[in-house]
Amino acid sequence: MSKNFYITTPIYYPSAKPHMGHAYSSIVADFFARIKRIQGYNVFFLTGTDEHGQKIQRAAEKANKDPLKFCDEISKTFKDLSSILNLSNDDFIRTTEKRHFISVENLWNILEKKGEIYLSKYAGWYSVSDEAFYNDDEIDTVNGKKICKSSGSPVEWVEEESFFFKLSKWQDKLLKFYSENPKFILPETRKNEVISFVKSGLKDLSISRKSFSWGIKVPSNKDHVIYVWLDALTNYLSALNYPDEKNNLFKNFWPANIHLIGKDILRFHAVYWPAFLLAAGIKPPLRVYGHGWILSGEEKMSKSKGNILDPIEIIKVYGLDALRYYLLKEVSFGNDGSISKEKLENCINSDLANNYGNLCQRVIAFCEKNIGLEIPSTDKFNNDDLNILNNFSSNIDNIIDKIDNQNINYYIDFVVGQLFNANKYFNDQAPWTKKSDTKRLNTIVYVSLELIRKISILLYPVMPQTTLKVLSIFSINEKQINFSSITDNKFLKEKMKISKLDILFKKINKND
Repeated sequence: MSKNFYITTPIYYPSAKPHMGHAYSSIVADFFARIKRIQGYNVFFLTGTDEHGQKIQRAAEKANKDPLKFCDEISKTFKDLSSILNLSNDDFIRTTEKRHFISVENLWNILEKKGEIYLSKYAGWYSVSDEAFYNDDEIDTVNGKKICKSSGSPVEWVEEESFFFKLSKWQDKLLKFYSENPKFILPETRKNEVISFVKSGLKDLSISRKSFSWGIKVPSNKDHVIYVWLDALTNYLSALNYPDEKNNLFKNFWPANIHLIGKDILRFHAVYWPAFLLAAGIKPPLRVYGHGWILSGEEKMSKSKGNILDPIEIIKVYGLDALRYYLLKEVSFGNDGSISKEKLENCINSDLANNYGNLCQRVIAFCEKNIGLEIPSTDKFNNDDLNILNNFSSNIDNIIDKIDNQNINYYIDFVVGQLFNANKYFNDQAPWTKKSDTKRLNTIVYVSLELIRKISILLYPVMPQTTLKVLSIFSINEKQINFSSITDNKFLKEKMKISKLDILFKKINKND
């Protein structure tokens, strides 16, 4: 099995500043990137911005700015967000970069040379907001205006000369590909949605525009701009220095293990993208995972509705790791999820302050007071000790399987369960009653410290800043975190000095 792992976020469209939906996609991708790294994988984690198209051009014109300068400013807010969210991405690609132009032009030339592209005339509905073409049955009329049923975005009738990709030719081949690769699209509901769409009949796809100029020109006809989605999707290749397929990045990391996307751009990634790649003789990615939306109340966040939740403001009040934990635990991955101040505060108090923080503080404080700040020597583990310690080794294969199928909630539930068990173990064993039995007292403390270490390693991909603070008391740094070490019940070395630990999470007073 290859020990390389390539994961991508959606390529964000910088027509406005980032919102919670962008933060969610990025945090989830970072979670998977970090967990694969501590499993020993060579990870390449990509994010970036999609900076071409009519929507960008109009937004720049409205702001009285040059399109590239407009993109420079807003793309920077997304790049800054990567740092604010403590993402571990290896690259941040912009579709206005030269390396990307080279990749897109090369892919176009291959498709044209293979006879997959032809020039004709497009007439149909187009949403500038979605940068997407829609069929008549996907359009509704609301208050006299035409909108897309699925996104609610306004559409306009477009008629112009256009290059077309022979998408209809790939209908049966795509269905065969889905059948042969049953986990290419997850979750299952998204796969069913895509298969239903493809079976309903694919029409050839317009892949160029003449009515605006902000984009990559068609190599063989400079009057045309390449359709923004053909342009944007190619970022997953251009970040690997495609078309140089002999370079190490491309050789090691393509095909991508997973494109992590929002469900609203599923069609582009699960229908158009594999069709483009198959037509060009390039392997499609191994998986496309379409997660749900982060809702504001019961509605999808959008600039037009004025219900954008700013992740930066929430982080300022509650802290980054609290937000990361909340989004990964409380949102059922694959489904829509909402965020509210009340739910976030409850999560911080119950899970982070009372559960994880309390366990760490109680055990370290007891250790300091009773045996000094060092790892105690141990007596033989009894059944209570072994039962709780071996929960990790007996479940590790199942945990890895769940993660490889993007079952975040199983993973978090397992960790929360172990936290509950660890707190219960410390309470039930009551080392403060064993002061006359030094060997047993020391063993209970040792087991409790081991549980803190194991749980912190599992929580590291979720809350890297906080868990590194905890692991540092054992002199474990980020490079030393190893997933397989959670199966070791005697990792901590006796007599090794440990450090004090400050309060990890302050309880939120609901009366404030």
